[in-house]
Amino acid sequence: MISALLNSFKIPELKKRILVALALLAVYRIGSYIPTPGINGAALSELFKRISSTEGGALFGIMNMFSGGAMSRMTIFALGIMPYISCSIIMQLLTAVIPALEKLAKEGKAGYQKINQFTRYGTVVLSVIQSYFIAIWVENLGRSEGLGIVMLPGWSFRLITVLTLSTGTIFIMWLGEQIQEHGIGNGISLIITAGIVSRIPSAGYQLWVLFSPYSPSKRTLEPYVFLIMAVLLVAVVLAVTMVIQAQRKIPVQYARRVVGRKVYGGQSTYIPLKIDQSGIIAIIFAQSIILFPATIASFIPYQGFRAFANELARGHWLYSIVYSLLIIFFCYFYTAIVFNPLEISENMKKYGGFVPGIRPGKPTAEYLDYVMTRITLAGAVFMAFMAVFPDLLMAWLNIPYLVASFFGGTGLLITVGVMLDTIKQIESHLLMRNYEGFLKSTRIKGRR
Repeated sequence: MISALLNSFKIPELKKRILVALALLAVYRIGSYIPTPGINGAALSELFKRISSTEGGALFGIMNMFSGGAMSRMTIFALGIMPYISCSIIMQLLTAVIPALEKLAKEGKAGYQKINQFTRYGTVVLSVIQSYFIAIWVENLGRSEGLGIVMLPGWSFRLITVLTLSTGTIFIMWLGEQIQEHGIGNGISLIITAGIVSRIPSAGYQLWVLFSPYSPSKRTLEPYVFLIMAVLLVAVVLAVTMVIQAQRKIPVQYARRVVGRKVYGGQSTYIPLKIDQSGIIAIIFAQSIILFPATIASFIPYQGFRAFANELARGHWLYSIVYSLLIIFFCYFYTAIVFNPLEISENMKKYGGFVPGIRPGKPTAEYLDYVMTRITLAGAVFMAFMAVFPDLLMAWLNIPYLVASFFGGTGLLITVGVMLDTIKQIESHLLMRNYEGFLKSTRIKGRR
């Protein structure tokens, strides 16, 4: 592992890409500390401490996580990259259901650039809308709590906030594209991961305070709890890694064809079906739905609706049940959109491929759909469990959610997935230049 990391800096091109990615991520983290004009930082910090335990705390926690803590400081990057992620998911779903977009997606690089352009336009529109509501939310919440958060409330503050936060999101989107083009890994995913990883020092400090090794009288957690947490962390990361990489390989045999003097086909391959096709998208959809009542309740002063929203807040049994069912539903929903067994079977039939023991055509499509339905259930149940596991751990060990969030949930799933993808890209650069990669089993035999 260490030698592979050292080899990464022996290749000039790979070294340059890694340094460029790290430099651009540093720019993103610096921007997360530049405050938005017209905000009283001390009053804002006090406000977020108060709402962390209310029905808006869960919504704020999700937004703060994806912005890398910029939301709690109301910086120029407070909106984060979430508008771009939302537009990307919407465009991906629309591409699967709208024939014109589906045709555009099959045109190759030109079609991809056109769809990416639509995504950018949607990001700008969504950023303006979300930043405007954030400005109103901060004004109203600060006024109701009796805190002078906004120095000069009114349209001037709202327009400045909309311009600042929207520009910040567009700049982050540009940073992500530059990382992907000139750096290493997926730029947008690395930016999100950098924001999540930046919370590790705060979580470590909270753990230090809870254990209080030099003040046993102030200690709230026993040393054996730390051992349990360490074992759980290793087990959770290992399980997430295995499930993300898990595949069901469907064997495919291609018939031998003779064209002139050449023989084509006659080889065996397989179709890799991922256990979890949706990845983190199902959790993002589920969070958006379950946090919607809490969002509406913060604007509607109706006690009955607020009581219902409180039942769907983190920590209640109804929240865990509904959240898990939504994740399972969206796992199947997304898989049904992106996975088309009939198209796969027709392509196999067109090129003379077939699954051994299964007739080509419709029977093959039914078989692929049957297998996909069964393995998706396992992946969906695992995702649902990992999403609610931090809540269970928080109630069991009595630890803060910031610490428990590193044992599952959205943050861990994103971090593990992005790290695996980045390592694979670095691995490919190493193998192309005859260097041994991170895993010895992937070394190309016979090369010198």
